[in-house]
Amino acid sequence: MIGSALRTPAWRIAGVVVALAATTLAVALTRHADRVDQSAAPAAPVTLSGTDDAFIQLLLPMDDGVLALIDHLDTRRSTTDPALRTVLGDVRTAHRAEVVELRGLLAAGNVPERNIHEGHQMPGMVTDERLADLRAAPDAEVPSRAVGLLRAHLEQTVVLCRGERTAGGSPQVKELAGRIQVTRAAELSALAGRPGATGDAVN
Repeated sequence: MIGSALRTPAWRIAGVVVALAATTLAVALTRHADRVDQSAAPAAPVTLSGTDDAFIQLLLPMDDGVLALIDHLDTRRSTTDPALRTVLGDVRTAHRAEVVELRGLLAAGNVPERNIHEGHQMPGMVTDERLADLRAAPDAEVPSRAVGLLRAHLEQTVVLCRGERTAGGSPQVKELAGRIQVTRAAELSALAGRPGATGDAVN
């Protein structure tokens, strides 16, 4: 029996080795695919109350407006103050991450995003009209007007976060609102002492 095994042709042994290697590779790839699928799985479902939904649907266009504002300021030579640039950069980073979380909560709640305030002059929102006014403003006025718009946005967001934390239904949304409120307070502190615009532009 042993002698028979020793006389097995080399090509058969090679075939067995190749088959075993292929099987091992297939198992490894299957396990990797399972890990990828798990990591890409959607977040656990979230139940959104009317207050939660209204909070998210309002905050998203407000954040988008501020991001558009900062993008515009990147093109203005009048906003070369390094300290202001740093504040704007921090605000942009925080808002981009926030938008991702807000949209993730809508997806987890199976609620479509909709801009129910489009065309409205909401407090603290950088609307197309307000951004157009800033684009038309002389360079010398841009920093103070921009700070005024940003400050109004940050202050209004604090108000919205307080309302969500008090009347919201989803623990996940209320937790996010608490974090946003803390971030906004820090951003407002960073703007302290800077002149801001007055009048309708910041209402």
